[in-house]
Amino acid sequence: MNKTIVIVALVVIGFVGLIWWGSSHQEPITSNSKINRNAKSVLSTPEKFYDFGTISMKNGRVSKEFVVANNSNKDVFIPSLITSCMCTNAYIVESDGTTKGPFGMEGMGYVLPADETIKAGESRIIKVVFDPNAHGPAGVGLIERFVILTEESGAGFELEIRALVTP
Repeated sequence: MNKTIVIVALVVIGFVGLIWWGSSHQEPITSNSKINRNAKSVLSTPEKFYDFGTISMKNGRVSKEFVVANNSNKDVFIPSLITSCMCTNAYIVESDGTTKGPFGMEGMGYVLPADETIKAGESRIIKVVFDPNAHGPAGVGLIERFVILTEESGAGFELEIRALVTP
């Protein structure tokens, strides 16, 4: 009987110790939690918002390309690119036409680091892909999703899409 109590106590202590150790050694998946709300982004775009209007689940994914420019006189390093929901992915289209990504929602598995430098005077295309089927039948109605580029300075730059999803 005493042997059983000792074994159970050791298992419980070991389990609690693992939980404590795991919670004290967690690192953020991306730098989203390090966004400095007071820092101003140097990035710009002629269009930060796009409304797809009414889209049907039966027609599948829709996409929008945003042109993001660095009009400053310094290169801008983008360590992180995330989306606000698992139904949305983003891709960086390089100046040579190659694509990096997909970049997704923080906390929903591994999110690739963007590790992208936009040189002074250059631009990149950020392709945003929304899947109206990702949430199943419960996903009908108005949606608003965001794509957040985080600069090395901590400044966040947001792009937004909206749609009215029908079956």
